[in-house]
Formats: sequence, C-alpha cells, structure tokens
Amino acid sequence: MILMGRIGAAHGIKGEVRIQSFTEDPMALVDYGPLVTSKPGFTVTILSARTTTNVLVARLAGVSDRAAAEKLNGVELFVPRALLPEPEDEDDFYHADLIGLRARLIDGTEIGVVAAVPNFGAGDLLEIRDPRAGDTYLYPFSKAVVPEIRIADGYLVIAPPVEAEPGEEEPD
Repeated sequence: MILMGRIGAAHGIKGEVRIQSFTEDPMALVDYGPLVTSKPGFTVTILSARTTTNVLVARLAGVSDRAAAEKLNGVELFVPRALLPEPEDEDDFYHADLIGLRARLIDGTEIGVVAAVPNFGAGDLLEIRDPRAGDTYLYPFSKAVVPEIRIADGYLVIAPPVEAEPGEEEPD
C-alpha cells in the first residue's frame, strides 16, 4: 500500500476536511476511487474536492458535519501500488519502490538497506540502516550521491562524500 495523503483538520461546518496530498497533482487523489485508510476496515470515498494554497479541501462520503470530520483528523489514505502508473522518466521513483533496496558503495561493499525516504524541507534523503551494526546513515537523494538505482536487481549504489563514509570516525 502506498501512502497518498493524510486527512487534517475539519474545514467549515458542513463536514469538509483538509487533506495533505502526497501526489504530484493534489487533485489526482480524487481519481483513485475508494481509499484504504489507517483505520482498519474503514475506506474513504472523495465525493468532491478543490485545491487551496497548500491542501485539498474535500467532501467525503458519509461525512456530513464538522463533528464527523474532526474524528478523521490524522487518518492516512492509501492505494495499492498496482494502481499507480509506472514512472515516465527513468530518474523518477516511488519512495515505496526504494524502501528495502540494498545499498552498496561503488566498490560493491554493502552498507545496509534503504529504510525510509524522508524529506525535511531541503529535498529527499535516503535513510540507510546497517542491520549488522544497527547504525543509520542519511544521504542526499541526488544523482551525484546515488548514481545508480537497480530496482529490478534489488539494490542502489551510494557514492558518499568522503567525510560521510560509513565506519569512519570524525577527526577530533
């Protein structure tokens, strides 16, 4: 399942909700039909939506007042990976396709597994977790640092800046 959005605060008194969409086009969320949620057994159907400056404002099936909308704050929205189109550009990836890939240095040394693809505002990062040592490393997700991604083969290549190579101690 792929996280596509997160319901936020209620919007107005008629049951609309704000949705933080994780799609390139926020309105695309409407086209996926019923969305699986983080509440077991609960699905969401978007009846109508409009975009605002930074969120989608939506009317959901079965939600007709502010009290019902407020109960959905924080609910995450998912779709099966199979419903998503394949990326058109060879340099585009779904985060879910990267998670679990083995991470190797250019010389082939395995340094861990992609655990997450966080973004704290300055661009995507790859969180690489070394299961043997329990260490975690963050690398910028850029062509310079990640020159090769082989999803079908289950790995990607990391070319870390010299000062960030795993296992090296920082000078005193």
